[in-house]
Formats: sequence, structure tokens, C-alpha cells
Amino acid sequence: MGGSGNPANPIDGWRAEHAWFSRLLELVRGQLDLVHAGERPDYELMLDVVAYLREYSDRFHHPREDVAFERLAERCPEMDLVLARLRQEHRVIAHAGETLREHLEAILAGAIVPRGEVEVAVAMYLVYYGNHIAKEEEDILPRAAQALTPQDWEAVGAGAPAAPAASELALAGRLEERCRALLGEAATGAGRGR
Repeated sequence: MGGSGNPANPIDGWRAEHAWFSRLLELVRGQLDLVHAGERPDYELMLDVVAYLREYSDRFHHPREDVAFERLAERCPEMDLVLARLRQEHRVIAHAGETLREHLEAILAGAIVPRGEVEVAVAMYLVYYGNHIAKEEEDILPRAAQALTPQDWEAVGAGAPAAPAASELALAGRLEERCRALLGEAATGAGRGR
């Protein structure tokens, strides 16, 4: 789940958050598959995941990354363009997430939202977020592990609020339990079909 990870090894914390985000995105991808199949997805689950990712990653994870990117650009100027693009992607992901959240909230409130609009919003969010995580994992984390100093990592840790509020932690805990149960069910169900 979220958190700043092990302060002695911030890269492990960063990777753990990415792994958790990727698992959540896979749940949303499964719901998109239901939309493609003409079935009704679990809009409540999708909204929970998107709301969590918007709140947690946009308030805690991405601000820390932005500081890390700034520090890394100072130490590795040749990476400045790639890092600037990743910072821009944080804004794009936030915007795509907000658009998706608005669609999901409207659907749950009883509004008619064209299926195509929902599909595009979900797919766009998944593609941007998934590619963003992959780029960071492949290119940024190895360089950050080599180039950033303990002082840089202290600045990264200070780049966002120290911890989520108790209400956010409670929501995250409920969401994590629900998602882990669904992931377990999905893994068990997939195994039975083969």
C-alpha cells in the first residue's frame, strides 16, 4: 500500500508503491474488459480505485517524485527532458483521473454517460498511468538509486505531507482489503478455468 517506504532504501518504497498502483490499475482493467464484453462493470470499485489513486498518488507519491526528478535533473542534466516529460505526465494523469472520476460519479448518481466516453476515459487513464510507471521503473529508479544522495532523499521525503490523514488511511485500508480479496478471487478463478 502507500507510504514513503523504508527511509533507508527509498527506491524500495517507490517500487512498492508502483507495484500496488499497478495491481489497482489491473482491477480497473478487468472492469474495462467487462465494458468491452457488454457487461456492467463494478462502477463502485472503479470509483474507489480512481479516488484512492487520485488522492494518494496526487497528494503524496507524485509530489515526492517531482522533488526527486528535480534533484535528479541537477545531478544528471542529460535527463532533464525525460524528467520534465514525467512531471508533465503527473498533471496529465491527474486530469485523466479527474475526468474518469467525474464519469463514474455521474453513472453512480444515475446519469446516462455514453459507454464510449467511459471506455475512452478508462483506457486513457490506464495507458497513461501504466506507461508512466513503466518508464519510471526502467529509466528513472536505477539512475536515482545511483545519483541521489541521502540529502536528496531527505528533500524527497519532505516533498509531500508526512502521512495521510486518519480518514484517508481508513479508506485506503478498506480499499486494500476489498482489492486484495478481488485479486485473490481473480487469481483463483483464473486458475480454475485452465
